[in-house]
Amino acid sequence: MSSSTVSSDERSPVNDPGWKRESSSWLISLTFHLFVLVVVTLIAIPAQVDSNNLTMLLPLEEEPELLEEAQHFKYDQKIPDEIGAGNLRGDEEARSESREIADESLVPQPDLLVESEVSVVSLTNEVESAVGKHLNENLNMPGASGVGTTGTMGAIDHVTHEILLALQERKVLVVWMFDRSWSLQQQRDEITARFDRVYEELGVIAASNNRTIQQHRNKPLLTSVVSFGEQVELLTEKPTDDLELLKTKIADIQGDDSGVERVFSAVHMAANEYKVYRRRDSRTGEPMRNILFVVFTDEVGDDSHLLEPSITLCRRYAIPVYVVGVPAPFGRKHTLVKWVDPDPQYDQTPQLGRVTQGPESLLVERIKLHFSGSNEETTPIDSGFGPFGLTRLCHETGGIYFAVHPNRTSQRSVSLDETSVSSAHLKYFFDPVVMRKYRPDYISYDEYQRRVTSSASRTALVKSAQMSWIEPLESPRLIFPKRNEADLANQLKESQKQAAKLEPKVNMLYQTLKLGEKSREQEESLRWCAGYDLALGRLLAVKVRTETYNVMLAQAKQSMKFKDPKSDTWVLQASQEISAGSQLKKQADSARMYLNRVIQEHPGTPWELLARRELREPMGWKWTERYTGVNQPRQTDNGNGSPRPPRDDQRRMLPAPKPKRSVPLL
Repeated sequence: MSSSTVSSDERSPVNDPGWKRESSSWLISLTFHLFVLVVVTLIAIPAQVDSNNLTMLLPLEEEPELLEEAQHFKYDQKIPDEIGAGNLRGDEEARSESREIADESLVPQPDLLVESEVSVVSLTNEVESAVGKHLNENLNMPGASGVGTTGTMGAIDHVTHEILLALQERKVLVVWMFDRSWSLQQQRDEITARFDRVYEELGVIAASNNRTIQQHRNKPLLTSVVSFGEQVELLTEKPTDDLELLKTKIADIQGDDSGVERVFSAVHMAANEYKVYRRRDSRTGEPMRNILFVVFTDEVGDDSHLLEPSITLCRRYAIPVYVVGVPAPFGRKHTLVKWVDPDPQYDQTPQLGRVTQGPESLLVERIKLHFSGSNEETTPIDSGFGPFGLTRLCHETGGIYFAVHPNRTSQRSVSLDETSVSSAHLKYFFDPVVMRKYRPDYISYDEYQRRVTSSASRTALVKSAQMSWIEPLESPRLIFPKRNEADLANQLKESQKQAAKLEPKVNMLYQTLKLGEKSREQEESLRWCAGYDLALGRLLAVKVRTETYNVMLAQAKQSMKFKDPKSDTWVLQASQEISAGSQLKKQADSARMYLNRVIQEHPGTPWELLARRELREPMGWKWTERYTGVNQPRQTDNGNGSPRPPRDDQRRMLPAPKPKRSVPLL
């Protein structure tokens, strides 16, 4: 082997000094880059997100002295069994409810909020676990737009639960506000009796060394009472924990004959009166107490000009408002409440009193038509929501509106006879799960106007609804007794005059609604779609009925002859046949198209119900005849034209009627 030949060991890289220097540098570089990669990865990976945690941003009006810092409120998962009633008196009570996290946020959209500080409220699975025995998917997070119940007591049980949740954070002040109207007398009595149970439950929890209440050293729960009618009165000089005093104050509330309910004045006054309890404690820096307002009323309030200031004030001091109220009638302001004189010395026959309990939206979004198939003005129905102002107050402040009606059922219609005393007669109720998708816009008047004017179909619907309520359409005459030719001709002439007044109103409403027809196709809101389609479908049906009615009157003036010689009365009867021209036939087809679209796209809603009613009534007319005895002489009992008086024995048998009083202002 030559001397130039190198052994295999000598050729090995391991023994090569140059290779050792390169490998050492390579290892250092590798280690450094690995370190950089790990750091970058750690930065890029977000912190683990708790899937059970939902953060809601609640804007607060700024007030430097009282404004709280952003906080996270967390509640205990374990809630004592003593709180909440499952279902105390069968269908008379509302079940204790659980919350659900809704797909659609109940917090106003960011672009609608004023610039303000933000309070961050963490809603964890612990809150979701704070439920009663019966789960109900109809109850949303605080700020829910309406929870339908059958009884006041169930609503109070839920409020009791809310009080306990508030006590987990700090001491609490609850302000109970009572409508002084006579129609609320029975409810006030029930609530007074219920107070024992509410405060007994809280007392049981305190006595059991529950940490929720035991963490507070002195008077964890204070209460105040306010009454309102034409005047607002603070019944407790200062908040108290004396249960007997509270019950006495509520029992002593006198009815108000004025018929005026200043509910927003009461809320505004109470917020100003008790805002001092939201001041920070000098030692802890925390507010002194949480405050909850609980309002009981059966009307919408006569001081709606204070709605916005009340919302602003309650949001500023983080005061949720809970209202135990009534359901609003669908698309109308007034309902008829069943009233029976409470004094048995007077006639006990049920009477109906007119009460303002609606509408459910800021402005009426439903046209008012008498000459139609639905006859909805005589059959009020539930809207699925509470009155707009009070429901918005709850929605904006994080409270809940409880729509209480003892006859609530979505399974069948409710007759006037079975409607409970002091309750509005609502013939139909609707499934709240379905109605949740049709919630009104709980926004300010200015924002409502902006949204309406941005859409031609919304503008057309609101304008036509306002026009129809200002000028209600009257039902035309359909029965024409023929005493003689001249009298019949006069009846037909007068009816044509009424039709002449009716027709321009219908055409004006139709032209107004027609302006929004193209814009309707771009509408995304289910509520506005249903409202527009129903309005145009019904209005077209009424237009066809009105014009064909006029044609039939003109036909009758051509001296029609009875087929049956005994007949003495002409009657206009609804008919599927439309014999007044092709244009009216096309409009009838359009009416059916719109009404059928409502039925197909909005099942289980008030809009579907009214569309079905409209379609059941034909849009054409035909003349029929009958005998009514209009030409027969009147029969008298004694032959001289005066009625025969009752016999003495009949007089003795007839009980003396009880005096009857008119319905008071409810």
